[in-house]
Amino acid sequence: MDTTPDIPANRLDRRKARTRAALIDAACRMLEGPRGTDASISEITELADVGIGSFYNHFAGKAELFDAAIASTLDTYGRLFDSATEGLTDPAEVFAAGVRMTMRLNRSHSRVARTMVGVGMSYLDRDDGLAPRALRDLDAARTSGRLDIDDLPAALACTAGSLLGCLHLVTRDPGMDTERVADELATNLLRMFGLSKADAHEVAHRPLRTPAPEIE
Repeated sequence: MDTTPDIPANRLDRRKARTRAALIDAACRMLEGPRGTDASISEITELADVGIGSFYNHFAGKAELFDAAIASTLDTYGRLFDSATEGLTDPAEVFAAGVRMTMRLNRSHSRVARTMVGVGMSYLDRDDGLAPRALRDLDAARTSGRLDIDDLPAALACTAGSLLGCLHLVTRDPGMDTERVADELATNLLRMFGLSKADAHEVAHRPLRTPAPEIE
């Protein structure tokens, strides 16, 4: 499927699109830093090099902008994940690959990692981004009988909580072995969902495709 965004037909629409994109990019950058969602509209517009009046031509308020920024960031990574796991036939491997790739965000896509840590568990309620994909993969693994899951929402919450906790650790400690933590987490989650220790270890250490370069 072609995911290339439509290019506005006229100059005014192109300028509006650039302004909106600049605001969303500035909000993403704010999410990475200590200010996070506490950043003021004036701070965001200054970073985006956009007038405050122009801000309100695109967003009703700060909450709407940050929502758009989070959606854009997570959905972009979600598409990269779908591409990297295309063709895998073992549902358990697809799930494990999602866990391992998400943990590796700290190095491969640091902006996304910092955004996820900043957003926290609230991303579970989204109908776009990573959570629906994780739920889809858990359901496929359950339906195939590969994983033993009785409650999908609970399984998703367990996965998300573990991921966010470990992401927090590796983003705060640059010296931590991210790949080891990622593979260990995937192994433990697979074991929790019914695989034997040996099977979980083998699945969680299969060669992993590399996602696209850093999203900036």
